[in-house]
Amino acid sequence: MSFNAGNYDIIVVGAGHAGVEAAVAAAKRGAKTLMLTLNIDMLAFMPCNPSIGGPAKGIVVREIDALGGVMGKVIDKASIQMRMLNTRKGPAVQALRAQADKTVYMKEMRKLVENQENLTLRQGMVDSLIIEDGICKGVVTETEAEYRAEAVIITTGTFMRGKVLMGHLEYESGPNNQRVSVNLSENLEELGFKLKRFKTGTPPRVNSHTIDYSKTEIQPGDENPRNFSYETTTKIIDQLPCWLTHTNENTHGIINNNLGLSSMYSGVKRGTGARYCPSIEDKIVRFDDKPRHQIFLEPEGRDTEEVYVQGLSTSLPENIQYEMIKTIPGLEKAEIMRPGYAIEYDVVTPTQLWPTLETKSIPGLFTAGQINGTSGYEEAAGQGIMAGINAASKVLGKEPVILDRSQGYIGVLIDDLVTKGTNEPYRLLTSRAEYRLLLRHDNADMRLTEIGYEIGLISEERYNKLMEKKRLVKEELKRLKKIIIKPEQANHLLETIHSTPLKDATNAYDLLKRPEVNYNFIDQIIESNEALDEEAREQVYIRIKYEGYIKKSNEQVERMMKMEDKKIPEDIDYDEINGLASEAKEKLKRIRPLSVGQASRISGVNPADISILLVYIEQGNIARVAN
Repeated sequence: MSFNAGNYDIIVVGAGHAGVEAAVAAAKRGAKTLMLTLNIDMLAFMPCNPSIGGPAKGIVVREIDALGGVMGKVIDKASIQMRMLNTRKGPAVQALRAQADKTVYMKEMRKLVENQENLTLRQGMVDSLIIEDGICKGVVTETEAEYRAEAVIITTGTFMRGKVLMGHLEYESGPNNQRVSVNLSENLEELGFKLKRFKTGTPPRVNSHTIDYSKTEIQPGDENPRNFSYETTTKIIDQLPCWLTHTNENTHGIINNNLGLSSMYSGVKRGTGARYCPSIEDKIVRFDDKPRHQIFLEPEGRDTEEVYVQGLSTSLPENIQYEMIKTIPGLEKAEIMRPGYAIEYDVVTPTQLWPTLETKSIPGLFTAGQINGTSGYEEAAGQGIMAGINAASKVLGKEPVILDRSQGYIGVLIDDLVTKGTNEPYRLLTSRAEYRLLLRHDNADMRLTEIGYEIGLISEERYNKLMEKKRLVKEELKRLKKIIIKPEQANHLLETIHSTPLKDATNAYDLLKRPEVNYNFIDQIIESNEALDEEAREQVYIRIKYEGYIKKSNEQVERMMKMEDKKIPEDIDYDEINGLASEAKEKLKRIRPLSVGQASRISGVNPADISILLVYIEQGNIARVAN
């Protein structure tokens, strides 16, 4: 017999990286929020790699912070190493990555959640949804506690019908031997949702005392480390190094001889694995011409000897993992503390979602995170904050917030999921963003903080700081255009950097456009602007250096927005449109795009179909005006 356990505005199911962002965002917007989780002690747990960030992913963390989320603030407190990646490449692909103390990360996130106004944290297994008149109105737990709300966000990660695989061994489990959710999956299927089986995996963890680091290559943090959050004022000073080693022919031989014992290749595995985070077995099979693969040894925290063997994800039997590990330089005597394993789990086909992450078939129900077919903490958190924002918008009677592909990697991520779907665990890559020069690590606040302020996630103080930064950048760009530099001022210095001497006077702005000229060089010639901090200087420098490319990107965005502005009527009947290809009709009816721009990105809808659709919509508009 169920009982009424409480009434809320929003219920978040799950307390992983998507769940905490969703719950905190909803609560900060003023919605009375409940977060239910299987195990409170595992809140914001990192079941796989002990790190946050990396290419594209690190920019997502900056975007979450710019919107008013919490991942960036917490990883700044929990980091044991910071590195800016791809520093020898352009700003479009540079991204921050932090090694995390997993225990500290969980502790700091739990402290934040427990002290968030309007947010209640409670332990409980959700078995089913309450649906009334086709609308989601709450959840029921295994103890028959009935919680009611105006919106529910499911962020169950890899726990729905989770199954651990190691060789021929398989058993029901979530990550780290946690309980799994079975009934909720069945309930979603009963409600008509299409589910898939995906797979992810982890490598063995070894004892640091048993590693011979003299046979590995040290990977230190940056000398001048940065932060993820725009609000963090301190920098990490006592960084811990990671270490690099490699597999070899002996390692590969053991793997090849035992492929039949791996769940990946024995027929046990049914779920689809991540293309961009393959197991070591998959690497050996797919890249059989490579004599070795990189292995990074990453500490899991300051107060543990457990080391994560990055690059050695496997589902081989434990005894084979021991043999394999001992062939790797530095790990000949390594003791495994936890063996690697694969895990299968249920995901919701994401094309069943609107861009707000609300489900199309059941209003009031949202999903976010790995349940939507993504991989990675960062992708989960990015979806989580948007689901929390939009669930709160729905409950509070406000306009939804949808980021387009030119505003952030979060926009790219969600648009890809709901428009194209995914046949494998989705991972963000810089190559997925057509406007990646606009979506940089350095300018996330310029792109998104005003949105965060408008919806109540950013404080007045932080908003004012952004406005001041924008003013300073604008004034500095004007100042550099006005300052004239004569040949006699610059040529002797230009010679030292092998740059072509000036024949005529030029302004500082144009001189800074030269590839070999940086801000420090300009400071030797003209008076530096002391009002600019490091981040503002970086903004000015990148805007000048890549001015032409940025202008072209903005022109592309303008063309795209014209397509996005052409909205598709909600009551459109695609079967009535003569000339549309059969595949296009089927895809358009299933995805139900909100704009012509979104329709153009659906696989199977070609330019001819879009032209026909545009004509049909325009004729409809003319008819409406005439009537």
